[in-house]
Amino acid sequence: MVPSFWPILAYAGFLVGLGGAILLISHLLGPRRHQRAKHDTYECGVAPVGTARERFPVRFYLVAILFVLFDIETVFLVPWAVTYRRLGVPGLIEMFSFIAVLGIGLYYVWRRGALEWD
Repeated sequence: MVPSFWPILAYAGFLVGLGGAILLISHLLGPRRHQRAKHDTYECGVAPVGTARERFPVRFYLVAILFVLFDIETVFLVPWAVTYRRLGVPGLIEMFSFIAVLGIGLYYVWRRGALEWD
């Protein structure tokens, strides 16, 4: 009798083996041209200026965190949109309250000036 987890283990072993084989074949057959330009930093076709240790304003991080926060919260809208008929009026009221909390948070962040780049 085959336990139910053997197919999963076989699949995981196949994936690990395939990944290792691809890396090994790439290492063996890949080109060996090491040039100075290959080791330079590349950023959108623009030559790098300055060092990598420059200080960034806190606003960059603040906007990034706010983007992630509002992006993740709006992901909760998808399951609600799929099941909104089954949830009925109570689900609609809960979603409106959720969107209201998001709106209040966005208004607060906007009033504090967190979204301005000046």
